Amino acid sequence: QVHLVESGGTLVQPGGSLTLSCTASGSILGFNVMGWYRQAPGNERERVATITSSRTALYADFVKGRFTISRDHAENTVYLRMNSLKPEDTAVYYCKLQTPYNEWWGQGTQVTVSS
Repeated sequence: QVHLVESGGTLVQPGGSLTLSCTASGSILGFNVMGWYRQAPGNERERVATITSSRTALYADFVKGRFTISRDHAENTVYLRMNSLKPEDTAVYYCKLQTPYNEWWGQGTQVTVSS
């Protein structure tokens, strides 16, 4: 069984930066994808960025050039560095781990961008 724990969400001013972390417990073998998704009140959950076990990264258009996803295989951790934050980035950010046969979600961490 895999368990995901996110951290790093907080209140930040517009234009500020923040790094989210997500650590996966349990054994993760073979090809997998870790990613960040977000959900704002009243909106559908949307993909922010994903990164494969071979470190191929994909980004949603609305974060390209501002956010960077990375991962540390030794620590089973994925990071999301967020720069130039905007109020519309306010949401609960969720971590997801996906293998060819299963997927797991974290509990979410709140990011609020406001002055």
